Amino acid sequence: QVQLVESGGGLVQPGGSLRLSCAASGFTWEYYAIGWFRQAPGKEREGVSCISTSDGPPNYADSVKGRFTISRDNAKNMVYLQMNSLKPEDTAVYYCAVTSATLYYSCADYVEDDYAYWGQGTQVTVSS
Repeated sequence: QVQLVESGGGLVQPGGSLRLSCAASGFTWEYYAIGWFRQAPGKEREGVSCISTSDGPPNYADSVKGRFTISRDNAKNMVYLQMNSLKPEDTAVYYCAVTSATLYYSCADYVEDDYAYWGQGTQVTVSS
């Protein structure tokens, strides 16, 4: 059984930092791309970042470039999202997800529907 579990969310002041983690069980995800998504109240889910199977250059949404860093530890089946200089507009439920197949060299070429497995989400609230 495939399971993804996010952790590390919480309440932080603007300008602060959080590190999100996603742990996988039930499969070895070193062969697949991993993405972080978020959904704010009343808004559609959006892609935040992704990282390729071979730990190549990651991809980031324009809104988080220079502030967020994605990384993966295949040996531990873990993926991380380091979030710095947080803004109130970063407030959302953050989800990690994994593709069901290896289709592209760059994770930026995947669409949301390519991500077959999703975690339950972790709440990030940025407020003063």
